[in-house]
Amino acid sequence: MNTKRIRDYGIKIGKYPTGPLNKITDVPGVTVGHCTIDNDRHKTGVTVILPAPDNVFVNKLTAGVHVINGFGKTCGTVQVQELGTLETPIALTNTLNVGKAADAVVGYMLEKCAADGVGCASVNPVVGETNDCGLNDIADRCIGEKEVREAIENASADFDEGDVGAGKGTSCFGLKGGIGSASRQVTLDGKGYTIGALVQSNFGAASDLMINGQPVGKKIVEIMKKETAPSDKGSVMVVIAADIPLDNLQLNRALRHAVLGLARTGSYVGHGSGDVVIGFTTANRHGTGETFRTITALNDRYIDCVFRGVAESVEEAVLNSMTAADTVTGYSGTVRRSINEFLPDVLE
Repeated sequence: MNTKRIRDYGIKIGKYPTGPLNKITDVPGVTVGHCTIDNDRHKTGVTVILPAPDNVFVNKLTAGVHVINGFGKTCGTVQVQELGTLETPIALTNTLNVGKAADAVVGYMLEKCAADGVGCASVNPVVGETNDCGLNDIADRCIGEKEVREAIENASADFDEGDVGAGKGTSCFGLKGGIGSASRQVTLDGKGYTIGALVQSNFGAASDLMINGQPVGKKIVEIMKKETAPSDKGSVMVVIAADIPLDNLQLNRALRHAVLGLARTGSYVGHGSGDVVIGFTTANRHGTGETFRTITALNDRYIDCVFRGVAESVEEAVLNSMTAADTVTGYSGTVRRSINEFLPDVLE
């Protein structure tokens, strides 16, 4: 597995500084884990984002969802939109395994609540997906409770990117996609805060790929002598985390700016692409025993830095999902080549 990231090529995205790891886990308390299935028939997996180390059913997080294009099969997003809270980890997997992953998340939360002596008669599992059928025999539905639990147990701050977990079988701009992440730091009222993004990239036409304003996709198509993805279809899941005190309205406004990061990599958000953004802030938790809540929220006069931080981190996360990915051959012989085979020759 390679560990290349776009900055290894001297490409710096945006103007804001990154966190120490330049990953979503730079937001304190957030961890990420994978389980990867890699054999002759299956190139798939599950990635789980744990938003906090404690029981998030008891202390829910302020959360939101933005649907850029709704050709997707996510689970749990309706309640997040309605109530503005997140009460489980977020799992990402392939399209046909959403139900099995959701069942595993429910089981995990029931077990966690029982251990904490908390009653739990209903819980809202949040699961996102992209369709990895180009490389993976998706109909076998090989992701279940064992794999989700393994991803949770493996969760850490310094997690792998590229063709791992839910990104094992994905394609991006006709090349190999995967899991990618990035973060940005901003200063508000003299205190530092972090915005982080994680993507499961599975979208885009090869000729549309842009890197920091350079139309490298056209050059890659010329080298390959073919257009490997004739239209912008597929999907991308975007998860945004922050430790900035935001209310639900501000968070949802911020999530809408993820599309700008996607657009700067060349996405036109095609009809067949399920592009969904799920986000949360670790500030302003929702305790279950409260009658009234007191929250702190950012003055809207200063929210532009949050908008830009989301866009920059999403743009870089997509590129990292590609540079960290190796070439993968799928079960039917389809090959998705690593972008690293081309970058030295196409970057100016």
